Amino acid sequence: MKPTSRSALLVGMTDTAINALRRAQFDVSDIIRRAQGDVVGAFGLDPQESPHQIITSRAHWRLRDYGGDDRSRSLLIIAAPIKRPYIWDLAPSISAIRFCLHQGLYVQLLEWMPASPNAGNCGLDEYVLAISEAVATITTAAQGAKPSLIGHSLGGTLAAMYGALLPESIRSLVLLGAPLCFEPSENQFRDALVTLVPQEISDADPFPGSLLSHASALASPRAFIWSRLMDAAMSIGDPLAMAIHARVERWALDEMPLPGKLVHQIIEWLYRENRFCSNELKIGEKFIGPFTLSIPTLAVVNTADDVAPLNSLKPFADAMAKNVQIIEYPGELGVCLQHLGILVGRRARAHVWPEILSWLKSQN
Repeated sequence: MKPTSRSALLVGMTDTAINALRRAQFDVSDIIRRAQGDVVGAFGLDPQESPHQIITSRAHWRLRDYGGDDRSRSLLIIAAPIKRPYIWDLAPSISAIRFCLHQGLYVQLLEWMPASPNAGNCGLDEYVLAISEAVATITTAAQGAKPSLIGHSLGGTLAAMYGALLPESIRSLVLLGAPLCFEPSENQFRDALVTLVPQEISDADPFPGSLLSHASALASPRAFIWSRLMDAAMSIGDPLAMAIHARVERWALDEMPLPGKLVHQIIEWLYRENRFCSNELKIGEKFIGPFTLSIPTLAVVNTADDVAPLNSLKPFADAMAKNVQIIEYPGELGVCLQHLGILVGRRARAHVWPEILSWLKSQN
């Protein structure tokens, strides 16, 4: 072996070892943060989830059934692949799931399991296929009635991908703070994230959740640190706001690893290359994007959210053929993170969710 080849090999082995060590550190950080969450939960802040049953599952997902009055009005929640899905159902007074049940919808939730060697290394294809299986299960149980899909954050992004792939299989789509467009220089969070995250992400190993949390905080300190502290300070005089803030903080500590392949494809194909908004994202054998998302769609944007601002959605919506409505929600205090305001905010529950439910019912 030539000296230069030997040197290059040694450098490559060293980089691999260093990356493995860094990832191991964040694997430990996941464990520590979950333990911290358990301590916080011991003070009465653990989630109080609605009763549900698991009706079908695979290695990397499972389908929760919360029941309801009428299967012909099924609503399938697509959870975000980051952290646990109980952000939809923190407590009886802070629960989007309970709100939908009380409005007569039949509610199911697609939950993503923590990445592990046994679960396989799944990417966007496998996640969208999981939604397809869940939709088929629900449609069969409802004797052919199509469900509506709803998703928050990257859960909404995945729901939009499925809607663009198989629009004929669902009734309508609701997106809550879901980024779909990642144009350079249009979104500071996007620009910072692609600068911070290297292109050489390994797609073979699980990606620690705390590493993604750390990268997100570095990409937008205002969203994940400063506004969070300000929200806590300004909520001191409001016990209910403080309780919501504390429950969200407990949820934020509940880290779980993601498939390396999924993280790699989200960062490269979506954030860095903007394939979905450009109609260049290939799922299975089909290229998808705004041109293929032809179902009635309602999008809610928190105008105080730096993670999924209006310009991460509107160019995509403008390129869609028809049937798109956007609700702008101004955010509020007492939600910890503005990105989560639509799910846990009292103002959102009082004013925005009735609009969402009214729109869903109009699609029936």
